[in-house]
Amino acid sequence: MDYRKKYEEWTTDTFFDEGTRKELAAITDEKEIEDRFYRDLRFGTGGLRGVMGAGTNRMNRYTVGKATAGLGKYLTDTYGEEDSRKRGVVIAYDTRYNSDLFARTAADILSGMGIHVYLHETPCPTPQLSFAVRFLHAAAGIVITASHNPKEYNGYKVYDEFGCQLVPSQAKQVISYIDQITDYRIIQFMGNASLISMVDVTDDFALSVIKQSRYKESGAKKKLKIVYTPLHGTGNIPVRKVLGMDGFSQVAIVEEQAVADGGFPTVISPNPEDSRALEEGISKAENLDSDIVLGTDPDCDRVGVAVKAADGTYHLLTGNQVGALLMKFVLDHTDMSVWKRPAVIKTIVTSDLGAEIARGKNLSVFSTLTGFKYIGEKITQFEQAKKNGNTEQDYDFVLGYEESYGYLAGTHARDKDAVVSSLLICEMAAEAKAEGKTLLDRLDDIYRQYGYYQEALDSYTLKGKDGAEKITAIMNELRGGKTPFDADMDRMIDYSNPVEAEPGFGFLPLENVLKFILKDGSWAAVRPSGTEPKIKIYYSVRGSEQKDAEKRMKNLRQSMKKIIDFNTNA
Repeated sequence: MDYRKKYEEWTTDTFFDEGTRKELAAITDEKEIEDRFYRDLRFGTGGLRGVMGAGTNRMNRYTVGKATAGLGKYLTDTYGEEDSRKRGVVIAYDTRYNSDLFARTAADILSGMGIHVYLHETPCPTPQLSFAVRFLHAAAGIVITASHNPKEYNGYKVYDEFGCQLVPSQAKQVISYIDQITDYRIIQFMGNASLISMVDVTDDFALSVIKQSRYKESGAKKKLKIVYTPLHGTGNIPVRKVLGMDGFSQVAIVEEQAVADGGFPTVISPNPEDSRALEEGISKAENLDSDIVLGTDPDCDRVGVAVKAADGTYHLLTGNQVGALLMKFVLDHTDMSVWKRPAVIKTIVTSDLGAEIARGKNLSVFSTLTGFKYIGEKITQFEQAKKNGNTEQDYDFVLGYEESYGYLAGTHARDKDAVVSSLLICEMAAEAKAEGKTLLDRLDDIYRQYGYYQEALDSYTLKGKDGAEKITAIMNELRGGKTPFDADMDRMIDYSNPVEAEPGFGFLPLENVLKFILKDGSWAAVRPSGTEPKIKIYYSVRGSEQKDAEKRMKNLRQSMKKIIDFNTNA
């Protein structure tokens, strides 16, 4: 069925609610109609994510319903109807527009299929959902969130019985069930209230997080002055609770941003990666003369950090810098003798600095594809290896991190966790302050020991069908051998072909990513986003000093920009 026929069906068929039909009937732009109906919203390894609105290529109760019906059938076929009903599915949601509606839609459909549902009473962080799946021994989990995306977006992520977001092999099976649903009318939107239990595991989650505390000097914690903003999201209660439990008494909140609001009215973007997101927090910190500013995204799996320098100004740290600082702090405050084979996990687009710190302390380092689900999968592999006596994969997880402000210490969750990250960041800031230093000083110490690393990210937004075609053209051109690095390039890794993982772990899943490694050790990686209409280019260089690294970075970015600009402007 072409997009026009689908549009007419959704506009006239009374199966679709009146609001949906009116919204579609009011559209006069043919390109807009095409974009809403030229495809079904794709369920990828990250689940669903897209702009909210009516249409097959939008987030709405019908596309959420289709995904949920397919997931429910997958669960009953995989675990059996009786086991699925007993173990159930945990559902959580963030503070975005329609998140509670989509969560309730999913709960109704699953309960109508005879599956027990644990529905969170209030919005909560994504890592809390991951924790809850394991805590409640559920068969799966769903969280309604678009993480750090703009307010127009929402999403739907699925977690397996280990609390890990679905990886490609699992997602492929779920997709096969979803694809069997070709008519929305067969979806039963009427739920079974007797199979829906309302839950709140915030206190249990906080108790698990606090176990990761590494620094015990209560006096130093009391002296640290913190400003925290949840950016209108779900971190407000758990982050403040955990910091209070750990002894931090000077925690000032950006009150205007503590209000749960899916419109994110005080920020241009609720993304800690965007330097503007922490402006309100930094302004408050300047007034209070605070030491550190923390900001978590709407589903509280990412955290941004600003640190007061010696001259009183506030400096934003990058995700890679925080990862390196956390690596040094956690390893310095962990008794490695209790573990036989300690290991850390990073992604292929994350700086190598943290890995160098870990290797210097004789830890094993694993690299996964982009996406914390792969780090979560690796943690589960370690855990299962211990249970099954598989000595080849038997490692002890210490820390997982990625460049996009996501970190995890501990195994209470299988996803990045800004709650435990906030705890550890404040602890290492308190320790530094007690020694007359800041986290910037700590970072300089690391650079002096390991070399000056600099990273950058260029992101190009290319919306709609035309944008998707341009992204494909860029990848085809680079994959075909036309690169700007020919004279300096050592090798190219194409992750759409089989790439061997660490010994004993087979091959990485196939993914549309290219990584160009240069002779001097610098690298650039090109990756279309799996959740946004973007193509991203990651860069990393290592220099003897800051000026050297900055010069090499400038040259690297300019070289890549020529090819990107040619295709995006064509």
